[in-house]
Amino acid sequence: MHTIAVIAFEGISAFHLSVPCIVFGDELLKLGVPRYRLLICGENTGSIPTGSGFRIEVTHDLSHLGEADTVIVPAWRDPDERPPEALLQSLKVAHARGARLVGLCLGTFVLAEAGVLDGRPASTHWAWAEEFQRSHPQVALDQDALYVDDGDIITSAGTAAAMDCCLHIVRRDHGAEIANRIARRLVVAPHRHGGQTQYIEKPMPAAVSEVQLGATINWAIEHLSEPLSLEKLAARAGMSLRSFTRHFRKATGTTFTQWLLNQRLATAQRLLETGSCPIDRIAEMAGFGSTVSLRQHFTRAFSISPASYRRQFRSKPDSGEHDHHGFPIRQGLEAVDVDHER
Repeated sequence: MHTIAVIAFEGISAFHLSVPCIVFGDELLKLGVPRYRLLICGENTGSIPTGSGFRIEVTHDLSHLGEADTVIVPAWRDPDERPPEALLQSLKVAHARGARLVGLCLGTFVLAEAGVLDGRPASTHWAWAEEFQRSHPQVALDQDALYVDDGDIITSAGTAAAMDCCLHIVRRDHGAEIANRIARRLVVAPHRHGGQTQYIEKPMPAAVSEVQLGATINWAIEHLSEPLSLEKLAARAGMSLRSFTRHFRKATGTTFTQWLLNQRLATAQRLLETGSCPIDRIAEMAGFGSTVSLRQHFTRAFSISPASYRRQFRSKPDSGEHDHHGFPIRQGLEAVDVDHER
């Protein structure tokens, strides 16, 4: 059982504390994979005030970080306040022994203060990016990324990106199918790529029909196997190419080309993890056109070939009937549901 320790402290945001709790506290056994063991740890045990006007009970002190495979630091209460030395030292020790560290939103400041981010890439909330760079110039801050996965250290931007980051961790631990099913229970987008740009004060103009744009995006997701172009989608949405390009970027936080590649890669991941059809068929279904193209893009994005990736997620043989995609019929429509970005 993978143990996750979430750090709690006086003045913590109730929302930021709840994000990892709700994602990793999901009843994974019902989804067919081992559940996480979740510990809420603090410098002191007992009742502590949150920033939301109520108190919570912390039952584990920092010594329990020694049991954790993953340690998560939610958004820190004040970037200008240095975290307690006991917490910083505990994080250093956890990192040194090989635990995975996660800084959500302003939790990145805490990891930086602990010195574990020196010389490494990281993400944090865009509104505090300049302050972070001034305080921690030794960290390679990516101001745009929703989250940055650097192996044993993962950091995220603000609020919604913290949810994306936690779902990404589940995806990394258990695969796309499990992460997507948890996301569906939470009614959130199953997968937003970490490199997707943060939404930095770019609200959608009221005059733009979100329904119209959303319908076009959903149509594109359902037709990934077909040749898709910006011109084709703009025409389908009834917008000029320039207008569609502008509104698409505001709605998704990325370019059409990158969004389409992310969608196709995510679909290929799902098919490799949960299906048994040939890789050349997966390349066709995901819209890459050829096995060579799939292999090139997939290896560039994930540093592993599609065949090797499939072997990592190969499930036990199923003696039941399978559909034409190679999925067990008992899995129904969930098995072929593709990843949706926001």
